Amino acid sequence: LCQAVATDHVNTAASLSRAPAAAHPAAAAHPAARPAAAADLMSRLRAADPEQQHSLLERQIRAEVARALRLPAADSVQADRPLQELGLDSLMAVELRNALSRATGLRLSTTLVFDYPHIAALTAHLLELSRAEIGAAQDQPHTAGDPAPGRIAAGADAGADAGADAGADAIAIIGYACRLPGAADAGAFWELLREGRDAISEVPPDRWDIDRWYDPDPEAAGKMYTRHGGFLAPGLLESFEPEFFGLTPREAIRMDPQQRLLLELAWESLEHAGQAPGSAQRSRTGVYIGICSNEYSRRALASPGAIEPHSMTGLAHSVAAGRISYWLGLQGPNLAVDTACSSSLVAVHLAMQALRAGECTLALAGGVNALLLPETTVGFCRLRALSPGGRCRSFSEEADGYVRAEGGATVVLKRLSDALRDGDTIRAVLRGTAVNQDGRSAGLTAPNGPAQQAVLREALRQARLE
Repeated sequence: LCQAVATDHVNTAASLSRAPAAAHPAAAAHPAARPAAAADLMSRLRAADPEQQHSLLERQIRAEVARALRLPAADSVQADRPLQELGLDSLMAVELRNALSRATGLRLSTTLVFDYPHIAALTAHLLELSRAEIGAAQDQPHTAGDPAPGRIAAGADAGADAGADAGADAIAIIGYACRLPGAADAGAFWELLREGRDAISEVPPDRWDIDRWYDPDPEAAGKMYTRHGGFLAPGLLESFEPEFFGLTPREAIRMDPQQRLLLELAWESLEHAGQAPGSAQRSRTGVYIGICSNEYSRRALASPGAIEPHSMTGLAHSVAAGRISYWLGLQGPNLAVDTACSSSLVAVHLAMQALRAGECTLALAGGVNALLLPETTVGFCRLRALSPGGRCRSFSEEADGYVRAEGGATVVLKRLSDALRDGDTIRAVLRGTAVNQDGRSAGLTAPNGPAQQAVLREALRQARLE
């Protein structure tokens, strides 16, 4: 199983067990199916030297870009400038991909212009595919879309020792806890999965008045075109025992509910791991928490007259993580991680690195999110990011957006060798993780396929899996 998340160009992958390598969507069309214009271009490429091949393809791509963008000429376009910045939209991207496919006779991925967002990247990619077909690279065969042969060697040979060292000690999950839509704890979550129940619901009235905020028209200003989300059961965010956590009611009521939820999850996950939370004082236990939502902060600070001494500590993300270490007396590293939707995966990655480096002997890692204000959902609707019907349909032709949801979860991590030595119950084993960034992709919020393939390959390499 490979798990990957890509948001705002941050990609993370965690390799848990054996998995196949990522397949590349592009493949060469059969020469017999190639139109005359494509056959002519391929003929010219065959007769050209490497420098001329690059020039021929770049001229062809520039011509097709000019047509797609309705430009008088594309010569003035910077080769490394994302075409989306020049006004290329999704429909134009499909048109450009189709035109390039006709011109070259290659079957190209539907995500071509997102994966290779500017003229330079498109030229390099099509040159690689063309050379693979015409036999120019027969002495260095490799699958289209894979890293270049030199980089394969670096990853598989020169980097093998580094990968073996990094993955020498796998990480065990020895405990966990969660609060999720439709499930107040981990046991209830397993039952929800076994029964195949749907935990998505209409926005509850204690969050906001959905009738007031809803409008099916996605162009309606200040409105949301979806009525759905994943919400915790009523009372789960509000119910809290401050005295148990050494807090006064006055302080607890001014804390972001995300902070309160994290305290409960930290205690519960340590108990589940067979660790007496009170015995962890002065231990080298690390805390790594993924947290990015600030909806409670925006509500709490909207009225300056209501701000009190506990307000600032009750709102800070650094305190959301720090409060756990303070309350339990933990003296290992403590980080609040914000990489948007990948925050909790990056938190786990950092915790694993710290365990392997000896910075901590035990680690709590996880994430939390709470949906409290309608304005955030309105913003995502303006981005057309959300599903109108409130259903995620990943990898389906019917996919029309994602669904916002809330909840929290933490896992207790330990080096596998230490867990075996100590007789811990091992729930799962993490063998390899990797993190990268899309860099200058088609747009700030647009993912990049090759970068996602690269992070998956690196996680598998770290785990020493094919």
